[in-house]
Amino acid sequence: MKVFILAGGLGTRIRPLFPDTPKALIPIRGKPFLEHQLQLLAGQGFRHFVLCLGYLAEQIIGYFGDGAKWGVEIEYSVEKSPLGTAGAIKNAARFFRETSIVLNGDTYLEMDYRALIAYHKKQAKRTGTIGTLALVGIEDASRYGSVIVGKDGRIIEFREKVPSLRQSGLINAGVYVFEPRFLDYISAGRNVSLEKETLPTLLASGEKLFGFLVKGPFVDIGTPEGYHSLEKLLQ
Repeated sequence: MKVFILAGGLGTRIRPLFPDTPKALIPIRGKPFLEHQLQLLAGQGFRHFVLCLGYLAEQIIGYFGDGAKWGVEIEYSVEKSPLGTAGAIKNAARFFRETSIVLNGDTYLEMDYRALIAYHKKQAKRTGTIGTLALVGIEDASRYGSVIVGKDGRIIEFREKVPSLRQSGLINAGVYVFEPRFLDYISAGRNVSLEKETLPTLLASGEKLFGFLVKGPFVDIGTPEGYHSLEKLLQ
């Protein structure tokens, strides 16, 4: 099974701390953030990775190469202009031939990724679901938006973030398992947001999505606050 890591973002929120470094290479405890992600997944047996890159891609490729140093195989999909989180996956469609994991390249989530896959396959066999999202419960979901889930685990609704409304809820942790047909819902060659466009479109089209609750820890390193939090977590 391939793991697709979305690491092409501009990193505007964290750039004041690291003006010339892509988020994937931001140092956390002496090594790039993406290396921590890679080792977390490799430690659970994953060996095939596709890095979806854009901004400062050459730096990331120069560091990770073919992945042999970590005992894994790394392939690359590089966008010529910003394509967004869904557009980046569509750009890598040539690699997406089977059920695969997709994760954001700026969030760190400690979890059993094998359990997520097993849950997805069970739901796919039972209901024909197109995808499963890892969800995390947090006290303040206002800056992320929340995910509403039914008693059977099926996702009912994605609610937009409301910064002025502070309340607890389940949020999308940026880790997914998708069936290849989900690519049919993404337009090629344009900037498309997975979170804001593709996922709501899947629900509106009658496709089934399920949520898999994870306890974490979950850290978004896209902000200075998140960066410092992960430094503390991994010490």
